Amino acid sequence: MRRLHLFRDAQQEPDLGEIESDALISGPVGTRTLNVFESSDGKMFGGIWRATVGSWRVSYTETEYCYITQGRARLIDNAQEVVDVCIGDGFIIESGFEGVWEVLEDMEEHYMIVLPQS
Repeated sequence: MRRLHLFRDAQQEPDLGEIESDALISGPVGTRTLNVFESSDGKMFGGIWRATVGSWRVSYTETEYCYITQGRARLIDNAQEVVDVCIGDGFIIESGFEGVWEVLEDMEEHYMIVLPQS
């Protein structure tokens, strides 16, 4: 069983998507998700995510590590705390975060998501 997963080795095509209309604030926002890894229990996965300019409401039940490789974004929590992120920034969004994701420039991030334990 392989224990090392290089993002550059991913062979499948990314999943194309759009932000759900009930969460969308501005856009439309197009997304591409390429999962590179998923744990055998399905509780952890990681890969590459891309999004076009726009904004939408989010409510995290999972914990996510993000590393920005292209573009810029802004996260605004429900208390109106604003955090801008750009190329080279790594950060963790904890379960329970609620607010707005705003993509300011078309962006790409590498991510790792851990779902809550049941």
